[in-house]
Amino acid sequence: MAAVAQCVRAALRPRYPLLSFSLRTSPRLLCVATQQKNTGQNLEEDQSQNQNEQKVEPSSAEKMLHEEKTKLEEQLKEVTEKYKRALADAENVRQRSQKLVEEAKLYGIQSFCKDLLEVADILEKATESVPKEEIKDENPHLKSLYEGLVMTEVQIQKVFKKHGLLRLNPVGAKFDPYEHEALFHAPVEGQEPGTIALVSKIGYKLHGRTLRPALVGVVKEA
Repeated sequence: MAAVAQCVRAALRPRYPLLSFSLRTSPRLLCVATQQKNTGQNLEEDQSQNQNEQKVEPSSAEKMLHEEKTKLEEQLKEVTEKYKRALADAENVRQRSQKLVEEAKLYGIQSFCKDLLEVADILEKATESVPKEEIKDENPHLKSLYEGLVMTEVQIQKVFKKHGLLRLNPVGAKFDPYEHEALFHAPVEGQEPGTIALVSKIGYKLHGRTLRPALVGVVKEA
């Protein structure tokens, strides 16, 4: 230790005469400095070890956080999918309800129209039953009655048309089972098989939907 102190004093004498003097007069100071240096190194090693231990500890915490994050993401995905399905179901219900409301507006008068068709049929039969040759000025009462029936029939057809109710008088058209009901099949000269040769009862459609099929006679091959 004396040799070390002597070397230090020799090295510090040119620049730091006071420090050299201090070391010469108090060699214990060098020992204290050396101990402090060693203590500082030990503290640095302890701190480094503590930091390494701290680095190990957060890794398990990070693992737990990662697992929790993954679990929450899966739950969020599941809830999102359920929410989307619920929205789709609600939209389907809304569309079906809207369609039912629209159909109710269009076809809510269906039963009422069917009852009125019977009135229209009676008016048509009444006008057809009047002999045309009897409608003259000499028979003013019959003429007035006939004209009144015709006017009533025209007016009721206007009301039907206003509410989407249209006549089906398919003479000469192709037979359609969705619009016509065949009463009989018979060969008719000069007409193509499958066409309608006779309409026994007028049919009607309400907003494009067949309300009452026309009763017809269909041409068949001879």
